[in-house]
Amino acid sequence: MSEQGISNLSTEERRFDPPADLAAHANVTDATYVQAADDRLAFWAEQARRLDWGTDFEQVLDWSNPPFARWFVGGRLNVAHNCVDRHVEAGHGDKVAIHFVGEPGDTRDLTYADLKDEVSKAANALIDLGVQTGDRVAIYMPMIPETVVAMLACARLGAPHTVVFGGFSSDALSSRVDDCGAKVIITADGGYRRGKPSSLKPAVDEAIAKLGDASPVDHVLVVRRTGQDVQVTQGRDVWWHDVVDNASPEHTPEQFDAEHPLFVMYTSGTTGKPKGILHTSAGYLAQSAYTFWATFDHKSDDVYWCTADVGWITGHSYITYGPTAAGATQVLYEGTPDTPHKGRWWEIVDALGVTLFYTAPTAIRTCMKWGEQIPAEHDLSSLRILGTVGESINPEAYIWYRDTIGAGRTPIVDTWWQTETGAHMITPLPGVTSAKPGSAMTPFPGIAADVVDDSGTPVGDGEGGYLVLTEPWPSMLRTIWGDDERFKETYWKRFEEQGYYFAGDGAKKDEDGDIWLLGRVDDVMNVSGHRLSTTEIESALVSHPKVAEAAVVGADDETTGQAVCAFVILREAAGDGGEDVVAELRQHVAGQIGPIAKPRQIMVVPELPKTRSGKIMRRLLRDVAEHREVGDATTLADSSVMDLITAGLGDAKNDED
Repeated sequence: MSEQGISNLSTEERRFDPPADLAAHANVTDATYVQAADDRLAFWAEQARRLDWGTDFEQVLDWSNPPFARWFVGGRLNVAHNCVDRHVEAGHGDKVAIHFVGEPGDTRDLTYADLKDEVSKAANALIDLGVQTGDRVAIYMPMIPETVVAMLACARLGAPHTVVFGGFSSDALSSRVDDCGAKVIITADGGYRRGKPSSLKPAVDEAIAKLGDASPVDHVLVVRRTGQDVQVTQGRDVWWHDVVDNASPEHTPEQFDAEHPLFVMYTSGTTGKPKGILHTSAGYLAQSAYTFWATFDHKSDDVYWCTADVGWITGHSYITYGPTAAGATQVLYEGTPDTPHKGRWWEIVDALGVTLFYTAPTAIRTCMKWGEQIPAEHDLSSLRILGTVGESINPEAYIWYRDTIGAGRTPIVDTWWQTETGAHMITPLPGVTSAKPGSAMTPFPGIAADVVDDSGTPVGDGEGGYLVLTEPWPSMLRTIWGDDERFKETYWKRFEEQGYYFAGDGAKKDEDGDIWLLGRVDDVMNVSGHRLSTTEIESALVSHPKVAEAAVVGADDETTGQAVCAFVILREAAGDGGEDVVAELRQHVAGQIGPIAKPRQIMVVPELPKTRSGKIMRRLLRDVAEHREVGDATTLADSSVMDLITAGLGDAKNDED
């Protein structure tokens, strides 16, 4: 990857040192990096022993058959016991585990003792429904406490779960249930979203009907959340309040092998059927728990809030498993940040005294669009660490987040990781790192990452290339469910000779050797022979005071090979935009990066196509830019967004100069 178009990323001059009081009492110090570098496997063994083991492990890592790893070989534990029971046994049963806030305004607190009882009751109910160790369970739920309970109950039984985001269609649910052979589906009548009930159970009925006689589903367990009427199939469907609420709260968890499957998380590629990413028990839990404690500098009195949905990996690692394994108190919010008003998030932070806040850059840019006067109406002084996840945060959003939400004093942990990696891999640490806005900075202690060229050779400082992981890590995916060959082909073949995991992302080392993510490799454009990063052009657009958010794609062009096409959301103060604004933005990009990066086409849009986790689905925008039929939009949080964008295609401004 050439440096054309990425050099500006290293010119960000602002750096933020850790606050002195935080650094003085931080969970992780410079010495942690030294310890991990001296003996990586011993370091991870130490972190694994933070967990409770029924049988201690005999070997930290078996890498004798790469790329198939076995971590903490010979050890046995129970994931749910580590997330719930051990805190109660240690005398912390009265500590709040979950502050639940429903979108309509209902609230509920569950202590760790409550959570232990609910998980045990759910496990007993699943046993009565025929679930045994190794059986798969699909979970298709809103963001309510029963969702976390269901996941932990499956873990307690050694029954791998696959959580399907509640915004997915019946087709998406059906394909996932079929692929993993789910015996039970746990769902709800619906959930609340944007001020009204949104149904879920009908999609489950449709998904099972699509599978017909081939359906593996024996039972559907339904939580009553909204009170909507639902169709009940006798002998198959049962109500949560009938079978879980009346079950015994006594259940002794079994110890499972360290490599026992914990869950399958489906990710969609650009083409082909979704990939079922398999994560196993001990390595995943050890790294998700330790990274939560270290990255967020978690203290016993913190109140943590991750705004992700549990249907995504962030919700698995940093809602259900990492925080509970660490004994944290966290917020679980059901709805959207703008319901019933645009200050909803900050109202909750104020009311519950949230100290650690973790969200997506896209959400931050949306809040920027709404204006700083909205968070200013609430007391956010409790916040001490802010985090971002999902994609790289552009420097302008970073500064706004730090200044407006963090009052110019809170460290920001800009975390890079993937569904496949399971937990944080590259991130600043709040008590150690002198952070640069927009940079993921350095690998987490015990993680080996590098930037290499096409031949797999590490690049020098100031150069760009491909992000790779050069050593196995505890929370790594073990395979693609039912498809070992696809696992090897997708993640390991590109740098097979070196034995590197290829993340699929472009990256750059700046002059200090710190890492900047440049987006997916397929989001790097080749315009007239020049390699341009979509991430940098997006950052240039968002740096303009009229732009709230931007997404850039490369579209086929007869003259230049590819052309830069941009989709922008304007800040409310900028009005609806027009030819003058578009021309102004094109010139702004040219001034920021160079004439070669000037977008051929800019479309002002009301929204961008995003998954619920906040990722922008650029492949759908590429379909629009190249005048193709828009592809599968089932993974979007709001599929109607593509209709709005397509309808507005005539407003796009083109320029051939």
